[in-house]
Amino acid sequence: MSSEVAKRRLVSVVCNQRSGGGKAGRALPKVAARLREGLPNAELHIVTSTSYEQARDLTRSVALTARPGDVVAVMGGDGMAHLGLNACAETDATLAVIPAGTGNDLARGAGIPGSINESVEALVRGRTRRLDLSRLTNSSGSRYVGAVVSSGYDARVNRATNDIRLRFGALSYGYIALRELAAFSPLHYRLTVDGVEREVSAMMVAIANTGVFGGGMQIAPDADPTDGLLDVTIIHEASRSKLLRLLPSVYSGKFVTNPVAERFRAKVVKFEGDGLFVMGDGEEMGEVPATVEAIPGILNLIVA
Repeated sequence: MSSEVAKRRLVSVVCNQRSGGGKAGRALPKVAARLREGLPNAELHIVTSTSYEQARDLTRSVALTARPGDVVAVMGGDGMAHLGLNACAETDATLAVIPAGTGNDLARGAGIPGSINESVEALVRGRTRRLDLSRLTNSSGSRYVGAVVSSGYDARVNRATNDIRLRFGALSYGYIALRELAAFSPLHYRLTVDGVEREVSAMMVAIANTGVFGGGMQIAPDADPTDGLLDVTIIHEASRSKLLRLLPSVYSGKFVTNPVAERFRAKVVKFEGDGLFVMGDGEEMGEVPATVEAIPGILNLIVA
């Protein structure tokens, strides 16, 4: 038997110890112990990061050298999940997400267990699915997004939530959403949807692969990240009082029955307009114009 064939499957865990106010770092020893117990025939590597840039470089280097069957597990919040999917897309690596942040929106929408313990057990079981990703391209370059690309009111709330020092997941997002609504005015969008141009005055245009963002808001409640399509939600211009009444129902997805909500599916969406900037997976991603394209089945993912 050659040395190549004899190599054991590699499971690499990249942990942002600061995620969730230090929750990830505190849980890491227990996670490592369970993986050693549950995967006795695998070679387990545990690495920790102290910065976003270091985590990005670690996940990418591990993914690029992965062989079929190797797992790259990222442990942290949505930022770590975003780094993991960009590292593993178009490689032989299988991505596992161990959610330990405050939002964990990709986990909610992609079929990943929502707790640390459950996600570790899913990794031990090893069930996978092929997942679509959204490819976002603008002047900052191209990258993949697993959850939602946002650009209007939702993007401003997301940016403001990222800037506060104390974060409480959905509670933080909900508080900032109410605060931002008081001063927000509709934005003028220039859209090109599968080659068809249109202009619209709207509070937000959300382009989803999986349908959850903002710590649990179901902006595209029936999004299917395996159908090869983007789920687009437009919240049209409306009074602040109407939007205030609508906001709680975004957490349940029931807002979709309201006439201010327009939904459709597409393969490619380009958007631009004054006063817009781009957020994706909770991270700032530069300026418009931007193009979002559905890329089918590009990621192998551990699921429940």
